[in-house]
Amino acid sequence: MTDLLVVLVVEDDPLIQTLIDEALRDGGYEPAVVASGEEAITLLQGNREHYRALVSDINLKGTIDGWDVARQAREIDPSFPIIYMTGAASEQWASHGVPNSILLTKPFAPAQLVTAISQLLNAGGQPTAPTT
Repeated sequence: MTDLLVVLVVEDDPLIQTLIDEALRDGGYEPAVVASGEEAITLLQGNREHYRALVSDINLKGTIDGWDVARQAREIDPSFPIIYMTGAASEQWASHGVPNSILLTKPFAPAQLVTAISQLLNAGGQPTAPTT
C-alpha cells in the first residue's frame, strides 16, 4: 500500500467522479476524490506529501474554483503536477493556469487523463507555460 501513487481529484459531478476514479485505478493510481476546492486545499495543507498530483475541475461548487486550488497547491509545492479538467473554461488556461500544467477539455477519454498524469510525473519539472 505504501507504493500507491495517490492522485487528489477535485470534481463535484458524481458521474464524472466515478469515471475518473475507475480510469485512475485502471491506470495504476489511487484516487482521493473530493467535491470542493475547500476540501482539497485542507487535504493538501494537512498532508501534501501524501499526494503525487492534483486533477481539478475548474468550475466547482463553493467559493474556491480549480484555478485557486492549483495556485494554492503550487504555493505548498512549486513543482506539484496539476491537471485541469473543464468543459467551459479552457480559453482561460493561458491567463489563469499555473506553469507546467495540462488542460483536458471535457469530454475526454479516460486514457488521456492517465497519460497526462504520467507525463507530468515523468517530466520532473521541465519548465513550460500554459498555452492553449
